[in-house]
Amino acid sequence: MTDPETAAPATRPALSEAELARLPASERIRWRLVNAGCRYHANDNIAEHIREGELTELKAEVQREMHKVLQALVIDTDSDHNTNETAKRVAKMFVEEVFRGRYVPMPSVTEFPNFSRLNELMIVGPITVRSACSHHLCPIIGRVWIGILPNEHSNLIGLSKYARVCDWVMSRPQIQEEAVVMLADALQDRVKPDGMAIVMEADHFCMHWRGVKDDDSAMVNSVMRGAFLKDPNLRREFLSLLPKKSQER
Repeated sequence: MTDPETAAPATRPALSEAELARLPASERIRWRLVNAGCRYHANDNIAEHIREGELTELKAEVQREMHKVLQALVIDTDSDHNTNETAKRVAKMFVEEVFRGRYVPMPSVTEFPNFSRLNELMIVGPITVRSACSHHLCPIIGRVWIGILPNEHSNLIGLSKYARVCDWVMSRPQIQEEAVVMLADALQDRVKPDGMAIVMEADHFCMHWRGVKDDDSAMVNSVMRGAFLKDPNLRREFLSLLPKKSQER
């Protein structure tokens, strides 16, 4: 029996380009995703299935629907000067900023061969990251530390590229546990180190702003791979350096 959580969506009936063109942008993109058997969860990147100009259309569509949300909340956006442009601003924020990592390809990352055969621990961080909880769409704001143990075959990338990849992965609605794993996957594929360690510490505004309204709680989680998973001394060295980094802020 097929697991409904992992099964690919059923293929939709074939449509001509003319028929597709008459659909809203969200429906065209969804049609391509379904027919390609691709998942499109909140934290998935769907850039491969978006064509030129469709993000502009999608933004306009989100604006129209967001205006309906404001109407459903009984907000008079016509006479209220504070909210008459809110739907437009929110649509731009979602598509171009806070959820941008869903809609654009991974940023270009220049890789350099490890000519010096570096094989010592490297730590990058803290990198400030901003995401959103997929349960309530509330902000997640935190810091990430990345530990790399390269080998002679590893690729080296610039420090700013770690921040760019972090921003691309984090700019989606998601849960922190999955975000850190996705970041590790993206960097592992690029750098190909002997070991990788990532620690993320973040404040979740779904706890600060609503629910228990606890301002003191933060979430810390990690991913350890390769040498960091097998060598407790290496793992201990990496973790011992993180407090020194956090005190610099």
